[in-house]
Amino acid sequence: MVEVQVLVPDGRGHLLGCLAAIVAKQVLLGRKVVVVRCEGINISGNFYRNKLKYLAFVHKRMNTNPLRGPYHLRAPSRMLPHKTKRGQAALDCLEVFDGLPPPYDKKKRTVVPVALKVVRLKPTRKFASAVRVPQATWDIGSSEQGKGLVTAC
Repeated sequence: MVEVQVLVPDGRGHLLGCLAAIVAKQVLLGRKVVVVRCEGINISGNFYRNKLKYLAFVHKRMNTNPLRGPYHLRAPSRMLPHKTKRGQAALDCLEVFDGLPPPYDKKKRTVVPVALKVVRLKPTRKFASAVRVPQATWDIGSSEQGKGLVTAC
């Protein structure tokens, strides 16, 4: 039996878009990718600016009946053709975890040099944690919390 080689990139210290583009390409090529420690992924730019962009994204809704959509999916489907069989197979090859789960804590974790924050950003540039931006948007108000947000992984 042939063992499938699993690529385990460590998300800590990487930029979100750069890492996502490389991971999307690898899963489209058929490799199994498991991203660990996703709570340490960063977004370039000021925290407040990223928060405003996320709030503008969340507040988009249908005018007559908000329950009809749009549904704001928090999934890695934007860089993959998720509506095709090839895209579904690629999504099946992808796993994403916060922290280090037991099967992958013993495996060698890799670093993607072109997606590292210290390589891509100048030291004076601002950045935000990718986990902190959506959490900070819960100050919208209790009536708006959870409307239209679907977690899909």
